Order: sequence, then C-alpha cells, then structure tokens
Amino acid sequence: MKRKNFIYTITGGLFAMSGLTTFKRFTDDLEEQDVKMPVLFIGHGSPMNGIENNEFSLQWEKTAKELPVPNAVLVVSAHWLTNGTHITAMDYPKTIHDFGGFPQALFDVHYPAPGNSQLALETKELIKTTDVGLNHDWGLDHGAWTVVRRMYPAANIPVLQLSIDFSKPALYHYNLAKELAALRKKGVLIIGSGNMVHNLRMVAWDKLDQPGFGFDWAIEMHELFKTKIIQRDHQALINYETLGKAAKLAVPTPDHYYPLLYTLGLQEKNEEPVFFNDKLVAGSLNMTSVKFG
Repeated sequence: MKRKNFIYTITGGLFAMSGLTTFKRFTDDLEEQDVKMPVLFIGHGSPMNGIENNEFSLQWEKTAKELPVPNAVLVVSAHWLTNGTHITAMDYPKTIHDFGGFPQALFDVHYPAPGNSQLALETKELIKTTDVGLNHDWGLDHGAWTVVRRMYPAANIPVLQLSIDFSKPALYHYNLAKELAALRKKGVLIIGSGNMVHNLRMVAWDKLDQPGFGFDWAIEMHELFKTKIIQRDHQALINYETLGKAAKLAVPTPDHYYPLLYTLGLQEKNEEPVFFNDKLVAGSLNMTSVKFG
C-alpha cells in the first residue's frame, strides 16, 4: 500500500459582502433541529474500500441509511495535514487521488459532491480559539471521498473538510472539536476519518485475505482503545502515548489517530458508543469505527 502525505500550508481568502448576505440566508435556513446529528469516527483503511464491495464499505452504506439525512457533511481526514487549521470553502471541491500503486479504476473516480462556502464561513466563526483559514485549493482527499461516496452516492449533499493542524498536540484537536458542537444541531454530520491502529510499515501483506488477523500489540491496543472509549476515559485517549509500548506501535505517527479525538470531543454526556466494522486487518491496522448519538 503506497500513499503520498500532503502537508499544505494554505491561507484562505476573504468573503465579499455579497457572500456575507448569502451566508446569512444559509444560516437562517439551517435552524436548530430537535434531534442532533450523530457524530462518527470511521476507520477508512485502504482507498480500495471506496470502489470495492466488502464488509467495510457495505457497512458504511448501511450506517448512512440508519442516520437522518444530513444537510451537509464535515470530514476531518487523516490526509489533510496543515500548519494552522483550514476548512474547504469552494463551491465544487475536486476529488483528490492522494495515493499511488492502485488500479486505474480508483484514479478514474470523481465524486462531484458540492461544497458550501457559507457553511465554511459559519464554521470559521464558531471556532474562537484559532483563526481558521478559508481554503479554495484542496478538495476531498481519499480519507473523505472514499467513505462519503459510499454513504451518499448521489453526491447531492455538500461535503467540506476541516484540516488537522499537525503542529498542535492531541489536546488541541480534542478541544477544537467541542467548538463544532452547534453544527450537530443544524443537521451537519461530522466525521473523523482515520484509523485507531495504523502502522503501515508493519503490514502483514500475506495476511490481507485473513480477516481479523492482528499482531499481539495490535490486538492489545484494539481492545484497549475500545475499553477506554466505553469508559469515557478521554484523558487516557488524549494521552495515548502513555499507554505503553503497544500504543507506540499502534500509533507511530498521530495523523490517523487525531480524527478520533475530534469525534470524542463531540461526544455528549448521554451518548454511548456504538461500534461497527470492528476488525483488525493485515496485522497492524484496524477498521474499528464508532458512532455517538
């Protein structure tokens, strides 16, 4: 499995006054709802899940059918790492093929979901702890589109991405997520897209067709992460590096782990975790996903 890591530092432009008028109309339309949208963390795994029918991709489709239809989707993907926090603000985000070594059929996929510049601006205004850049250059990377196109294949729901400021520690991301809570009440489905256990250097290529296979350390962390989520021990999950040697193998770099912290930061007191796609893959990865609400 090959992939490219993109670390972009991008500054956003300013909206014209006419854009602010449109923004007001949009936020007026997005009134608070009686039922909050759930929040998801999705283990996205291989980009091939975006085009293959397998137990993971079919479960994404099933999950979407069980949720209220969102007004928009906001994805925090492991594959958009930046200096500073940015949000996509274009009307039509491009489909980014940020990987290599896969069949041409995967590169041929175009997911034409619209963006929503007004929602981008509202999200920027919600976040008070940092200045969020409005980005017009990124698009939807494979951490976003491979999942969302299976959930919403008609591509008729706006999709935005919020970047991960890779210069910041885990607690920053957990706290930043809390500032997004109001979006749940306005019909926005927020998805953290990564993997809890993600060590590509130790992938057992000969075990790819053996579902559930995991190295001892991967099994240990697979179970421990779930236990901590069930116990609502967010402090331990924020300080994952203190969970022992197995944790350092499961999370050698935090890019795929940080999206989980956004989902945890949005969990409310009365919300219990519902796990799905709860399996190890190829020894050193897991697809475990969780829904709150």
